[in-house]
Amino acid sequence: MPTTTNPTTAQLRCIEDHCRATFAITERLYTCPNCQGLLDVAYEFDKPLADEWKALFKARRTSDAEVDRSGVWRFRELLPFVNDTANIVTLNEGNTPIYTAPRSAEYAALDHLRFKHQGMNPTGSFKDNGMTTGLTQAKILGAKAVACASTGNTSASMAAYAARAGMRGVVFIPARQIAYGKLSQSLEYGSLVVEIEGNFDDAMKLVRDLAEETELYLLNSINPFRLEGQKAIAIEMLEQLHWLAPDWLVVPGGNLGNSSAIGKGLFEMRELGLIDRLPRLAVIQAEGASPLYEFMQSDDKTIFHPFAHPATLATAIKIGKPVSWKKALRALAWTNGVVERVSEQEIADAKAMIGRDGIGCEPASATTLAGIKKLVAAGVIKSDANIVAVLTGNVMKDPTYSIHYHTDQLTFNEADAEQIIKGNFANKGVRVAADKQAIRRLLEL
Repeated sequence: MPTTTNPTTAQLRCIEDHCRATFAITERLYTCPNCQGLLDVAYEFDKPLADEWKALFKARRTSDAEVDRSGVWRFRELLPFVNDTANIVTLNEGNTPIYTAPRSAEYAALDHLRFKHQGMNPTGSFKDNGMTTGLTQAKILGAKAVACASTGNTSASMAAYAARAGMRGVVFIPARQIAYGKLSQSLEYGSLVVEIEGNFDDAMKLVRDLAEETELYLLNSINPFRLEGQKAIAIEMLEQLHWLAPDWLVVPGGNLGNSSAIGKGLFEMRELGLIDRLPRLAVIQAEGASPLYEFMQSDDKTIFHPFAHPATLATAIKIGKPVSWKKALRALAWTNGVVERVSEQEIADAKAMIGRDGIGCEPASATTLAGIKKLVAAGVIKSDANIVAVLTGNVMKDPTYSIHYHTDQLTFNEADAEQIIKGNFANKGVRVAADKQAIRRLLEL
């Protein structure tokens, strides 16, 4: 078995340049107590051996050990805040496929396109990559109860991993704004579901206050240990690509934890010699919830303006005040990245087109294809570029959206005005009598 080297230190470090304060990873902190800046889990690696690590990661793919069957913990040399693997809380997350998508590529005027489908995780979204590390840290700290605010996927994932860890889970969701495919998971896995009269940002403020005042351990993406697991999305993707970075990596943008984590993972892999260059990162937001896009377009880069009333049918990214925006900016700077936004119609059509490739995804995931199409049309992405887009959630997360699109019932209400989303690529069912001859005529047999 190949040998590895271990990092000499792991600590929490403030990302603000004027601060850079450090703290022990045993402290229950979510932001810097000195300046309220976001925190990283930072490592000082001792003479990393990239080729030996690559061989070790590959060898673990044939291991029967539960910790090696995880597509996160298989790369534990790159997230080594855990000294004892017995503390790891896992549901064999990760190990998600990369699909080719010829119809989606043609739709976006590309020569080729691939999707890294995080919807194939245990609870159907990329959140599982972060919850395995977040719940593991909660267990290390001796937490008895964990909590999150959620638009759906975070709550589903946290509930499952809390159940796995034998902890009490409490999820705060905006009332009547969660797709049943997601809400049902939180209920099924036994967490206490608290519906808030307000939006995600209202729920987020409440849960952050409660985490500061009580023993609840917060597991939103402001928790730096959550993002450690989500950076494994990039690690696993690069291993699947034989450690050859694509030209572009495209992700949806909501609370911006995913783009932040992926950016950190890419940066660390280059620093450690696992890859020799960084792909460009493209973050795609919905028009009605696009504060990062607005910030990047503005002349004043000193003030970030949240959206007080975010609006989109892509509920997973219906977030007006993203917690991780500064980390996302850092990821964009590292990768020479871009931000784009897309309309509700563009999201719906892109989602239908991804389905034509036999893949399927939730609405928020489809922002990637919609954004790629716009960026290709604008000349930002070349038609022959090597692109991997991340699909963040499974198609069954929001089946009502799909049914309404394909039956011309999909509508979007914003500012008291109703917008009808056209089923430009609708696959409408046909009603026919229970008669064999009628069916044969329908099928032209």
